[in-house]
Amino acid sequence: MGKKLRVGILFGGKSAEHEISLQSAKNIHDSLDRSKYDPVLIGINKNGRWLLNDESRFLLDSDDPRRVRLNPRGDEVAIVPGGKGEISSLSAMKNGTAALQAIDVVFPILHGPFGEDGTVQGLLKLAEVPFVGAGVLASAAGMDKDVMKRLLRDAGLPIGKFRSLRADEKAPEFDNLCDELGLPFFVKPANMGSSVGVSKVSGKDAYRASLEAAFTYDAKVMIEEFIPGRELECSVLGSPPDVKASAVGEVKPRHEFYSYDAKYIDENGAELILPAAIPAETASRAQDLSIAVFNALCCEGLARVDFFLKEDGGLIINEINTMPGFTRISMYPKLWEASGISYAKLIDRLIDLAILRFEKENKLNTSVRN
Repeated sequence: MGKKLRVGILFGGKSAEHEISLQSAKNIHDSLDRSKYDPVLIGINKNGRWLLNDESRFLLDSDDPRRVRLNPRGDEVAIVPGGKGEISSLSAMKNGTAALQAIDVVFPILHGPFGEDGTVQGLLKLAEVPFVGAGVLASAAGMDKDVMKRLLRDAGLPIGKFRSLRADEKAPEFDNLCDELGLPFFVKPANMGSSVGVSKVSGKDAYRASLEAAFTYDAKVMIEEFIPGRELECSVLGSPPDVKASAVGEVKPRHEFYSYDAKYIDENGAELILPAAIPAETASRAQDLSIAVFNALCCEGLARVDFFLKEDGGLIINEINTMPGFTRISMYPKLWEASGISYAKLIDRLIDLAILRFEKENKLNTSVRN
């Protein structure tokens, strides 16, 4: 048997999706094949500190999604640039030698800003550490729903009507929005996932409050038309040109919409139908569109694409998630399980893709001079 890979699981972070990341990290940690991998747990607390955690108790109240939190007892760590892919424990440096061995690949299971938006991806690239998932460009474009929708629109892909609004701009009048988008409509932060800060606006009284809620999380918000229809999701895996789409699943929320609580807190918050009870032709179109979205945004590794299926059979792209949740009730791994790829095999494939991309990029010239 060859040398085991040291896999750095980077989780937590400063975003409002911190707790989701903790749950995702626990699932990945528990599912890693210990005959192939040695996990290294690196948690980022809400103040942005990187902590090296012990496997035995890196989370507190890990079985309660409402109370789960990062164990604050850990040595602070930092990425050390220099081409060796090392992560060293600053608090354990002795005579210039790092106490922590080099990490072979990082799984940045971070959701939302400060992790899924290209920031950490850029840091890992500078440090020359292989990492799972999309690069800087796709991560940033996929996180910003305004930029994402503009790129998909320019690629000729079907999206809903939308308006974006910056905090320094005058908000459009409610009646004008109703004429343009219809009623109800959604207001959400442009750079946030997991339905954090999202409001469904059905009347004028709720409009201003919805903007205030969304601007709590971002300096730019999205105002989107409500599209009645079924909610479908499809997982994507691979690296161009070898990209595959999973079976298509359906989400039936039991809340007002597929909210944060429905996704991660309330196990009965939504019914997940795998695969979705839709015609084969519709499933095939959703799979083709998912791959088209993945390629249009220059994604790599993994993504989940969400759709609305209208009564007339039309498909509208809602959004892409370049680092989807890996909790025990998350759709991304469940869709691949329904497609014949187990959770453990899925992790294997994602790590393989990360290393292959790193090796390919290392062959590129970075200077015109030797």
